[in-house]
Amino acid sequence: MSLPDAARPLVVANCSGFYGDRLSAMREVLEGGAPLDVVTGDYLAELTMLILGRDRLKDPSTGYARTFVRQVEDCLGLALERGVRLVSNAGGLNPAGLAARLREVADGLGLSPSIAWVDGDDLAPRAAELGLDGALTANAYLGGFGIARALEAGADVVVTGRVTDASVVVGPAAWHHGWTPADLDQLAGAVVAGHVVECGTQATGGNFSGFLELARDARPLGFPIAEVAADGSSVITKHDGTGGLVSVDTVTAQLMYEVQTTAYLGPDVTVDLTSVVLHQEGPDRVRVSGVRGLPAPARLKVCVNELGGWRNQLELVLTGLDLDEKAAWVRAQLEPRLGAAEVTWSRTRAPQEDADTEEGASCLLRVSVKDPSPDPVGKAFTAVGVELALASYPGFTLTSPPGPAVPYGVYRPAYVDRDVVTHTVHLPDGTTEVVPETGPFGTPFETGPFETGLRPSSGNGGNSGSEASSEVGSVPEEGARQPSRRVPLGTFVHARSGDKGGDANVGLWARSGELQEARGRWLAGFVTPARVKALLPEAADLEVEVVGLPNLHGVNVLVRGLLGDGVAASTRFDPQAKALGEWLRSRHVDVPQELL
Repeated sequence: MSLPDAARPLVVANCSGFYGDRLSAMREVLEGGAPLDVVTGDYLAELTMLILGRDRLKDPSTGYARTFVRQVEDCLGLALERGVRLVSNAGGLNPAGLAARLREVADGLGLSPSIAWVDGDDLAPRAAELGLDGALTANAYLGGFGIARALEAGADVVVTGRVTDASVVVGPAAWHHGWTPADLDQLAGAVVAGHVVECGTQATGGNFSGFLELARDARPLGFPIAEVAADGSSVITKHDGTGGLVSVDTVTAQLMYEVQTTAYLGPDVTVDLTSVVLHQEGPDRVRVSGVRGLPAPARLKVCVNELGGWRNQLELVLTGLDLDEKAAWVRAQLEPRLGAAEVTWSRTRAPQEDADTEEGASCLLRVSVKDPSPDPVGKAFTAVGVELALASYPGFTLTSPPGPAVPYGVYRPAYVDRDVVTHTVHLPDGTTEVVPETGPFGTPFETGPFETGLRPSSGNGGNSGSEASSEVGSVPEEGARQPSRRVPLGTFVHARSGDKGGDANVGLWARSGELQEARGRWLAGFVTPARVKALLPEAADLEVEVVGLPNLHGVNVLVRGLLGDGVAASTRFDPQAKALGEWLRSRHVDVPQELL
């Protein structure tokens, strides 16, 4: 097998951002026109590991992303014909099982690909020994060098367990360019490229607050491509003729997604996010350069999921007049008969007066219940609500029939020494190798996950605290005497938000264009923990951290504990904080006239 030409960039297309992404994407990127070296797929998330863990409880032979099998069955021949390697973390909790299943698929197609898999991340069998009692799943985040070794050994297909999302790009880049663990800047550049493309079309206009410029095009968004150079710089692009957009803003949106401070920590390298420079070098081509790498932490993060209990929900419709009184009466009728350990009520905004549609005259009242046992949140809960159908407020109705109690999981991060984990690669020839941990390694960063690590300082790097909220929309002191106008924050500020366990993350940055630098400076001074709490009252009693990212003309906001025990356990209206940034953009603030 010929060796890669390390003098040219490695061309990687990502065809999946989550377990359930567009099934046709692998074929789309393979047939898209531009030649590729590698097609990657990211199928794992904290919630996905929980789902796979439940699957394995029912059938130990499962535990991997079955949609990847369908994609490979459809596209394996095409990939082999074009010399494109397939690299994916779809192995989940059972990469060996996935590799065996792929061999069956290949045999059925009359093909003979070289298949390798990477494991060693699964710590659940040793949970008690490692202090991870109660873990349904416990998986250490591995880096990219197991993947690199598999590709070096000639693998056409590499599947892994819980590597970091970016590792499916870092591994191929390290293989292609011959990097070692000491090449920190190059590895950091590949981590950035991998992070940008890992969520699929979120880099090409998906979930983008500037979507209005894309909404006139009904074509499916194209999946992203990273061209990773030998120095670690990259160009983010997509196939010509596909929907969507690759711009400085769309790349910034994904770059600021689910990060927490200026240090983005991974098992191979720590990325200094303040060093990243973006430049629009052509239509749908954004260059990423200047990335600095620091030693990776001395400990590895572990994704731990536990079975937390059982949950259920009823959603009642309140219509017309006397809505407060209707809500109070039904609550008074229900609450004495609810035996769940945790009961949460929430209500949507009151409707407009004199509405000309019934839906417009209505709002929703939700009651969510959780308990260690299914009994108090099953029929014992739903029957109480149904029995009130003819015995409560006028217009009583539910948005859907009552359902059974469903289990939920609780996510928590844990940390282990590197020598606890045996990063292992199973090569196509049947041999097995342990991937050496050669370092260099830095501070343990025991108090935070990979993407957290460093706490912001109280200086220019960022701030945190619980100070009382200041007036919503006030401007920085240096701009207080300037004429201002009250407008939505999103008038020129983009946002991207998401979840990291029980914390919510919001990246905010000034829209690219003529005034971006001035607007970015204003934004950096304007967004403080106090103002975040004032603009987002749900965060008023929580710890809020803000760190500046001046090269990106923005800030990153972390709201600790907003999502409780994580997405699977959260009873919040938006449990993954996906729309938190859009709520923040909609809030009205005072902005200097010269920036509008």
